[in-house]
Amino acid sequence: MADASEDPTVFTAHSLPTDPRLWATVTNAYLGTRVYHDTLHVSGVYNGAGRDTHRAVLPSPLNVQLEAPTGTGEHLTKTFTLDTNTGSFLHTLEDSSFRAAQCIYAHRTLPHVLAFSVSLSRLAAGCGPITVLLQAAFSPESPDLDLHLGPDFQGARYLYGHTLTPEQPGGAQQEVHMLWTPVPPALTLGEGEEDRTWEFLAVVGSSQAEAQACLTEALRLQAGGSLYTAHAQAWAQLWAGCGLDVVGPLALRQALRGSLYYLFSALPQPGIPGYICHGLSPGGLSNGSREECYWGHVFWDQDLWMFPNVLMFHPEAARALLEYRIRTLAGALDNARNLGYQGAKFAWESAGSGLEVCPEDIYGTQELHINGAVVLAFQLYYHSTQDLQLFQEAGGWDVVHAVAEFWCSRVEWSPGEEKYHLRGVMPPDEYHSGVNNSVYTNVLVQNSLRFAAALAQDLGQPVPERWLVVADKIKVPFDLKHNFHPEFDGYEPGEEVKQADVVLLGYPVPFSLSPHVRRKNLEIYEAVTSPQGPAMTWVWTENADRSGAVNFLTGMGGFLQAVLFGFTGLRITRAGVPFDPMCPAGVSGVCISGISYQGNTLDFSFCEDSVTIEIRDHAGPWAPPLEAELWPSQARLPLPPGHKVSFPRSAGRIQRSLLQEAEAASCSPRTSC
Repeated sequence: MADASEDPTVFTAHSLPTDPRLWATVTNAYLGTRVYHDTLHVSGVYNGAGRDTHRAVLPSPLNVQLEAPTGTGEHLTKTFTLDTNTGSFLHTLEDSSFRAAQCIYAHRTLPHVLAFSVSLSRLAAGCGPITVLLQAAFSPESPDLDLHLGPDFQGARYLYGHTLTPEQPGGAQQEVHMLWTPVPPALTLGEGEEDRTWEFLAVVGSSQAEAQACLTEALRLQAGGSLYTAHAQAWAQLWAGCGLDVVGPLALRQALRGSLYYLFSALPQPGIPGYICHGLSPGGLSNGSREECYWGHVFWDQDLWMFPNVLMFHPEAARALLEYRIRTLAGALDNARNLGYQGAKFAWESAGSGLEVCPEDIYGTQELHINGAVVLAFQLYYHSTQDLQLFQEAGGWDVVHAVAEFWCSRVEWSPGEEKYHLRGVMPPDEYHSGVNNSVYTNVLVQNSLRFAAALAQDLGQPVPERWLVVADKIKVPFDLKHNFHPEFDGYEPGEEVKQADVVLLGYPVPFSLSPHVRRKNLEIYEAVTSPQGPAMTWVWTENADRSGAVNFLTGMGGFLQAVLFGFTGLRITRAGVPFDPMCPAGVSGVCISGISYQGNTLDFSFCEDSVTIEIRDHAGPWAPPLEAELWPSQARLPLPPGHKVSFPRSAGRIQRSLLQEAEAASCSPRTSC
């Protein structure tokens, strides 16, 4: 969308950051590491009891650095490149006589495979050998795994073992099996050779048979010269299907592309069967060892900050994230019982079981708003996909029902105010604990209960009367004098807050606010939000001083939502997808491709003067025909698949076309339509 010389998809530097935590990550849906790091992680593999549980460290065979031949001249050029088009990290060494390139990647379609290759090319006349060095630092040891060397398999070394301590007493010790190609200390391009490539593999599975099968498949592709090609083509296919770009500053375009890349890296390739999600943690799968990036635990970050982006582009992966919550519902039920309440209380920090694993009690017992974030994710998914099977047969209804029951058991009736109160909670603003009636939390209670009631009606389930009574009568603090929402009972304007809290009302939390009240909320809380708080809409690091989580998927998710839902005004609602696009200063156009809505795939773009919508793909007869209703004119524009529909920039809503549905329903084999 801009000058081709300004490519936001490739990031290049001549040196790596001085802080190795900020080096590029190499991740797919099952394995994660950082370049030149001695540790890799396996999705869902944790070690440590209860609140000590953390991602288990597995030694990484990919911790190999390419070094120039001895005696190389002073004109050697080093380049480090992250190519988001191919999901690859490249390190190149080049002078006038040769070029050496190391390519590191987590395979996109073989998620049990990490790989790197080294290519040597002769650039000047001559036939002498050229040798590059490989500095490998691999030791088959782990503080979290009981590891043993086993017999080689098809030329690969074999390491296997199990975690030392299960998360819960009596739980299984998780098995890990790794096969990898041994790495020599040097590689040589022989006399007369012009170029040559060597490939090295690391394969991890939960059993010896799985690891061997995955290695065999990788070797088959390698023998046909298509191991890397299959990986790169999968990334190309993904980018061809979806994207988010602007006509604007290169730095903004790079941040958008980089954030999408790291988020997509954590998800499976669309259409790949058998994916089991173990949740998305703030620092991603490349981080989460003990004392690092919240130990790989799953927070509300997944449901509120990352999930809406995933849902828009990749509904299969969005469902898998919800299935993680369904699988951990038993732990959430136990959490509620342990606190003395009914229903389910999802863990503030969750790992494998869903039981609370937050190291500090106060957060696990008071940050109840996690429940509201979980249900909101289910709500958005339901409106976006109409996937009844998830709710009727796969456990989605059980989650929504259990959270509703928790809220009703947790609130207390205040005869004086004739309102339900929610006492002793911690809102997202963690500077304040034990408060009563957090406005953010109480609005989420209201939203959860109303969605549960509406979903129950759709599913033919009974609607407990108390759900709607509590929803209607829970206290939502409001200061009539100053015309704003106090964060909680007793909050005084001017008190410092840690992070976004009240300002989340309206978006991402659906809640009706007048423009004046919303502005007042923003003005009051912007002035008192701590600069030391977590940056939920920044990328790369959690805090401004580079402390906290790195490769901060939470901040990337919040940043992406600011553009994906902020610039566009897009919302996911029961009635459709409203839009109200605007171009902020410095941006003259936005293009979003591959939005998924009820079986349709659509592109949405706009500039300062016009909006264009195209239904690019229609999943089949079950996917409803769509139209765009424009506001305030109420004009309705059909959106036929394969046709671009443009109109002057205005607000409106993408929605099911009731007229076209009725016409389609009236058609029969004997009737032409």
